[in-house]
Amino acid sequence: MIDKEWLRKQAAKIREADYIDPSLYVKYGVKRGLRNADGTGVLVGLTTIGNVHGYMVNEGEKLPIPGELYYRGINVKDIVQADKREHRFGYEETAYLLMFGSLPTARELVDWKNKIGSYRRLSDGFKENALFRNPSKDLMNALARAVLFAYAFDEGGNPDDISIEKCLAQSVEMIGAIPTIAAYAYQAKNHYHKGKSLTIRNPDPAKSTAETFLSLIREDGRVSRLESETLDLALILHAEHGGGNNSSFTTHVVTSSFTDIYSSLAASILALKGSRHGGANLRVMRQMDEIKANVRNWTNPKAVAAYLEKIVDKKAGDGTGLIYGLGHAVYTISDPRAQMLHKKASQLAAARGREDDMRLFETVEELGPAIVKSRHPRAEEVCANVDLYSGLVYDMLGIPKDLYTPLFAVSRCVSWCAHRMEELINQGPIIRPAYKPIFHPKAYVRLQDR
Repeated sequence: MIDKEWLRKQAAKIREADYIDPSLYVKYGVKRGLRNADGTGVLVGLTTIGNVHGYMVNEGEKLPIPGELYYRGINVKDIVQADKREHRFGYEETAYLLMFGSLPTARELVDWKNKIGSYRRLSDGFKENALFRNPSKDLMNALARAVLFAYAFDEGGNPDDISIEKCLAQSVEMIGAIPTIAAYAYQAKNHYHKGKSLTIRNPDPAKSTAETFLSLIREDGRVSRLESETLDLALILHAEHGGGNNSSFTTHVVTSSFTDIYSSLAASILALKGSRHGGANLRVMRQMDEIKANVRNWTNPKAVAAYLEKIVDKKAGDGTGLIYGLGHAVYTISDPRAQMLHKKASQLAAARGREDDMRLFETVEELGPAIVKSRHPRAEEVCANVDLYSGLVYDMLGIPKDLYTPLFAVSRCVSWCAHRMEELINQGPIIRPAYKPIFHPKAYVRLQDR
């Protein structure tokens, strides 16, 4: 164990050595976070896979518009509506669209489902070595480790082959296996770190991704149609969000070095782990629990609004002044994912007797933006984002909180695979932006003179 006093003193040295005056970023025109001064993203690439549309720029002015999300040029709302009309699960069709650039025929869809379904079941050697030995307390770390371990089990050998054919074969395997990996990682954690029985059920290759995941994390394995449809919708809405989101951009960065797919996917998983990215819905749920604990009548909108004002004024909450579940880097007036998930959440809340909880989340969506704007007059339009309702949906489905972000990774895996192949096909240079040094050369001082 390293001495705490030594750590304190040395950490102080690091803080002093690494601190950069914020004004220097302005002086040198540094676009922090790859953002322009108006908050728009710096253009660093082109993509055919997805597009997030939340504002337009007219004569240099950023104008808010209702949000839209496109997968390969198709509005995700149209995908969801088609699934609803035809009473079927849509994530697998969405995955095909993202991977291959077009919607599948009926025969192609059946073949695609069979292919990814054939990889649901994991080999005994992989399960034992990647998941059941020394399981991690953090499931995102467990997921990344298991994906890295898949390198040793690569079908056909030569896991470093970066041909598109090889990458496609590896992608199909990972898309099929990742819901099982996430579910088993959860079971292993519960067994080894919480002393619960190890319940391992073999997945049914004919089941959808949503049905597979829910059945594998439940002791009885039973899943209702409404539950499966709700999770299927969440998977569709989280599957892709353009090449600029943190984890997908990580895919491009790591792939540009020509490393293997397992390293690329693991890096993207660990980027998603952060609370600023995939872990945001956990912050929403914690904040809602805080509101319930501190507002005597949290079904009263005025009482909730008063507490939201405290949160924004940094007198409550975690001290950041943020109302989690509100605001987005791109969406301004509305987040289409939040709108669609809101509708399904209402349906599930009615079936679960959770109408009061649903109303609390709706109250935050209705009153929160105006409260934020009243405290920050220059703030852009603020809307509910997908994280506001995704955590509530997962809670009503009985999904444990530590599986929220791994479930995001299960959905987004297909997008990472698609972005990896796009990077490989277009053969751009290794991604290497510039950092400007702000120190002056110093002479080396001999040890005995220091």
